[in-house]
Amino acid sequence: MEQSRNILKKYWGFDQFRPLQEDIVDAAIYGKDTLALLPTGGGKSICFQVPGIAREGICIVVSPLIALMQDQVDQLQKKGIRARAITSGMSYREIDITLDNARFGGLDFLYTSPERLQTKLFIDRFKAMHVGLIVVDEAHCISEWGHDFRPPYRQISDLRKIHPNVPMIALTATATTEVKQDIINQLQLREPALFEGPFQRSNLSYEIYPVTNKVNAISKLVKQFDGSSGIIYCQKRKSVKDVANFLMSQNNRVGIYHGGMDSKSRAQMMNAWLKGDLPVMVATNAFGMGIDKPNVRFVAHYEFPNNPEAYFQEAGRAGRDGQEARTFVFYEQPDLSATDEQLERQFPPLATVKNTYSALCNSLKLAIGSGENETFPVNLKNLTSNFKLDLIETYQSLKILEMNGDLLFTESVFHPTRLKFSVGNTVLYSFQIKHERTSNLITLLSRSYPGIFDQYFEIHEAEFCKRLQITPTELNKQLEFLEQNGILDINWKTDLPLVTFLKARVPDNYLRLSDEVYRNRKELAFKRWKYMKNFLTLDVCRAQYLIEYFGQKSDPCGKCDHCRALRKEDYTSEEISRVMLELLQEPQSIDMVKNTLNHLKEEQIVRVLNWLLQEERIFYTAGKYHL
Repeated sequence: MEQSRNILKKYWGFDQFRPLQEDIVDAAIYGKDTLALLPTGGGKSICFQVPGIAREGICIVVSPLIALMQDQVDQLQKKGIRARAITSGMSYREIDITLDNARFGGLDFLYTSPERLQTKLFIDRFKAMHVGLIVVDEAHCISEWGHDFRPPYRQISDLRKIHPNVPMIALTATATTEVKQDIINQLQLREPALFEGPFQRSNLSYEIYPVTNKVNAISKLVKQFDGSSGIIYCQKRKSVKDVANFLMSQNNRVGIYHGGMDSKSRAQMMNAWLKGDLPVMVATNAFGMGIDKPNVRFVAHYEFPNNPEAYFQEAGRAGRDGQEARTFVFYEQPDLSATDEQLERQFPPLATVKNTYSALCNSLKLAIGSGENETFPVNLKNLTSNFKLDLIETYQSLKILEMNGDLLFTESVFHPTRLKFSVGNTVLYSFQIKHERTSNLITLLSRSYPGIFDQYFEIHEAEFCKRLQITPTELNKQLEFLEQNGILDINWKTDLPLVTFLKARVPDNYLRLSDEVYRNRKELAFKRWKYMKNFLTLDVCRAQYLIEYFGQKSDPCGKCDHCRALRKEDYTSEEISRVMLELLQEPQSIDMVKNTLNHLKEEQIVRVLNWLLQEERIFYTAGKYHL
């Protein structure tokens, strides 16, 4: 216990752990298999990072999320802890070097995806590593009952055959009763210590509002929370841009965040939001992982996820300081049927999936029997155009092939240029003397990145151009020249999706898709969507209904839109006005208004209508109220 608190103080500056953290940490330190369920904001990373430092040997962290891996590695490195991640943007040589560092004791933490665990390269090096702890993050991915099922998670237990005495800790923010048992069984956890935090967040309200114009509702919400910290979630990058542009046109200070932005832009947006310079962030679900900003006063969904687990995690980023916070979903009626259609398209016919695999391999000129562990950027628009494929079906087919364990598909996330010297100091010095044109660049690289002879470093071309006083074209020419002459090994920047083949290409008729990644997964996806749709539309306590999904019980929350409607006097005139103005986007008679707002008292409705008329915010013509 004293050891874990000393580590917490030394590296994180905290004197005490949060509830359950210390028990989880100590169980892992003393070598017990552990399953920890902590809702979003519970501080899961500390639960494995502290024992990862305390236990002798390297800590292997299995995670499905590149953005989360990179964020945690960056944070550990800033604390002086030796951490690296193996991601899809790395070349075979870079992975080789990283695994060597891990094998020879040069790393404290190694993050990797579950797909990488199955490669011969990883297994051979893993056998030679001195391993202290194996961590399975986002452990719900191991279960076909889970919302993010990743079949390669099922192979994680094979690591125990190589290092049978190494303890394992599995962590997740959301798991139903079925998923919890599946995690224990699939990982072969031995008499695990089980820790489960309460899913009820008594300081949060879950509020659902059907509206006729979502962007207007979001705009009014931002004004209502003027200056307060908030997050607006969208499912699509286009929606992020559209909503942010609309809010900025009304002089709101907002940021944007999605996976297609480069790391520098994302970091700038993140820092501005954390400092409060940009109070509101409009983002996809790429935003929020591993971020602990305590004073988020509201989370709103302009577009909702299709399962309760994802919604619970995103909404749960509000109110981590324990103070009152509110969460909102605004939806228009067509959104429900659109989600039905999106789920259907998420599972294209099997013939389409196989045709996509064939087209992808042919576009990359990949011969049968080749391609294993190779990574390629893929221009989806060119692929679908050249082979006459549907873009959405192609995208979903690639996701299914990933589930099937054939490839790793990384969506269009910006990957910066990464490089290292391929030669030693003596050869480099000789080359530098003979080629004066690249001498300044070589000197800058050598001085800027100690260790560049042994490992890869990201470079930012704009900064290099400024320091060398050359154009981007000239910088590229010099880098290409050094690469062609064997001086540099370069992984060039790209914002295209990346595909890593985990197996060699097989003949088209040899490709097999398992039931658990297609038929079973499709059934479960619709089952979860049915629960989510009920959460949005049924007249129930939102918190109670949501928490029951995760196998826990609670009393009515008294805070959600349903509970507030039962206590009609709790609605303020401002709140009723906002709902009324949304409703009157289309002309309504008094009876139509009363029927729609039947959860309100009639005198409240009349009072607010009269006030809006007096303020000339609405008008009454031909028996109907309108804007």
